[in-house]
Amino acid sequence: MSKHVLMVVTNASEMKEGHATGIWLSEFGEAYVAFQKEGYTITVASPNGGLSPIDARSLEDEVPADIQATAPLLENTLDLKSISDFSAFDAIFMPGGHGTMFDLPHSNALNHALRTLFEAGKTVAAVCHGPAGLVSATLTDGTPLVAGKTIATFTDEEERATGLDIYMPFLLETRLRELGANIIVADNFTENVQVDGNLVTGQNPQSTVAVANAVIKTLN
Repeated sequence: MSKHVLMVVTNASEMKEGHATGIWLSEFGEAYVAFQKEGYTITVASPNGGLSPIDARSLEDEVPADIQATAPLLENTLDLKSISDFSAFDAIFMPGGHGTMFDLPHSNALNHALRTLFEAGKTVAAVCHGPAGLVSATLTDGTPLVAGKTIATFTDEEERATGLDIYMPFLLETRLRELGANIIVADNFTENVQVDGNLVTGQNPQSTVAVANAVIKTLN
């Protein structure tokens, strides 16, 4: 049986003060390609369906052809609210991009998906700003999903280094710490992946391939 991965991406196209944002293409594309090579079935969904805008900054450096080839998959994503049964999925993966900070924490459908999969022992994974999707996720008993978990996420120091911290609704590392997460921090923009049971997280774009490989390891 082929494994089935649900990739949840952002619909947000703006930060505060109208600054353009979206998904970071390499974080989506590198993971998608890795899962595709394993023969997994992949469903790409978003809180509202339709377009997941690509952050133009993620296209400034040369983008490999196989990553570029995944961009059309972001043009018409499935509405997460239209999925009534998440039990068919073996894993959920949330790539980053600053857009995630503005919509993933407010998606009830995503919270339901995360709770269902995590409590079923399925793999829950996120990279860079993707852990914004974990901010509102709670278990059945109401405790934050990340409480007591060892994770990696885009750090406050990295956010300040981008100069975009002032346009964020909150600082992701700080918020996750407030929720009880144990965050392991590596040097800015260096690979850092943390695996705590069925929770797999990575710090930044440089960690995407390693996160995807860790997900594959949990599934295989």
